[in-house]
Amino acid sequence: MKKKVLKALYFNDLKIGNSTFKAAVLEDKTRVLTRATFIKAIGRTGKAKGGRTYDDEFKMPVFLTANNLKPFIPNELIENSAPVFFKYKGSEYIGYKAELLPQVCGVFIDADEDEGKILTKTQKPIAQKCRLLLRGFATVGIIALIDEATGYQYDRDRDELNKILEAYISKELMPWTRRFPPEFYQEIFRLHEWEYNPMTVKRPSYVGKLTNSLIYEKLPPGVLEELKNKNPKNEKGRRRHKLFQFLTDNIGNPHLEKQLAVVTTLMKVASNWRNFQGLFNRAFPTKQATPEQSKLEFMEDEND
Repeated sequence: MKKKVLKALYFNDLKIGNSTFKAAVLEDKTRVLTRATFIKAIGRTGKAKGGRTYDDEFKMPVFLTANNLKPFIPNELIENSAPVFFKYKGSEYIGYKAELLPQVCGVFIDADEDEGKILTKTQKPIAQKCRLLLRGFATVGIIALIDEATGYQYDRDRDELNKILEAYISKELMPWTRRFPPEFYQEIFRLHEWEYNPMTVKRPSYVGKLTNSLIYEKLPPGVLEELKNKNPKNEKGRRRHKLFQFLTDNIGNPHLEKQLAVVTTLMKVASNWRNFQGLFNRAFPTKQATPEQSKLEFMEDEND
């Protein structure tokens, strides 16, 4: 395999839960985690018998080459699993793209939750480590966390917001298709001890506020504001379209769906709303006020 070594412009420690990674932003703006800290965080040595760290074609780290994991590995993960060689202040490192970490966690968790109970005794602890990691960072927020830890956020291109909006906001209205699964709302009702009726989309107005704070506000800064600008409220205080209809299909809506999956998972493991708030605030460590429950005025939720 031809070795291309990139220069790291930013390099620092990144703490996620109980794990500490070495994180870097490279000259081509790729965000990476060093291989050594990556494999330590998930509880592996990264080597197979014979000392190999990758398969014979350098397409996959050996800790993902087990046959029982193959049905759970998406093509996107394979693309992100190639080693990244870089240097910083005279030292050379091997890293993985930052996006690989949540993807690897997803593989082991999906395999562990499979009805066939296919994970081996040595793989089970990895799945548990992955669950802890998912509670320590937002799947789609790993890029922002690295930018903050390394200081890269302060030197971004001035037009980066415009680039983000262009990537996330569709130039035309997309056709409606269900994006918010019923279980997202079912878990909100369960944690608030409300009676859930799956036959109606009328919900407390408070649910709409929660949807913004839990989902839309965790998209890149500026996206929610632009969605509201493109889809203003009418004289009755209602929006004509669903906000997600203005998200792009290739970036915006996939990010939305991943955020929904993470939040719904956190709600499922929570025993009550206060417990969920603690999990959510650890997964998304930002300063945010706890939403006050508004008067239970039922209205048709605009996110369905």
